[in-house]
Amino acid sequence: MKPGRLISPPGTYFVTFSTFHRRKLFTVEIYVRLFLKTLYRYRREGRYTLHAFVVMPEHAHLPLTPANDITIERAIQLIKGDYSHELGTIIGRDQEIWQRGFTDHRIRSDIDFMHHRNYIHQNPVERRIVVNPREYRYCSAFPGFKLDPWPPAAKAADLKAS
Repeated sequence: MKPGRLISPPGTYFVTFSTFHRRKLFTVEIYVRLFLKTLYRYRREGRYTLHAFVVMPEHAHLPLTPANDITIERAIQLIKGDYSHELGTIIGRDQEIWQRGFTDHRIRSDIDFMHHRNYIHQNPVERRIVVNPREYRYCSAFPGFKLDPWPPAAKAADLKAS
């Protein structure tokens, strides 16, 4: 049995989670659009702020800041759980959608934030899917996506910690 995670402290996190057995689920347009709809629904509801994202064929990266009453664990549970439920209505509920868990890194400075945002935007370029990140339709570098800035509260906390 896998040990449970400790509850995360407030802050901004770079998060990665993958599809079950790294299945290339996100090569199907309606599946990606459904994921983005889910991601933006919880942003609209104020569950977290979303700072960037990329949805690759078999995984997603996103830096987000959970709302004060939401942990990073709960934010990811909302995204993955709701997406699984909605996708299940299309493909059936007998298939696993996600690998268990996720990885996260707490963003601690402007430089750290910029590094992870650049990593996200370069992901489709590194995989040779596109030449320029602005060409990849499932990445926040593609024009038109609404995003939230890295929160001033996180910056202030970072300055106090220094």
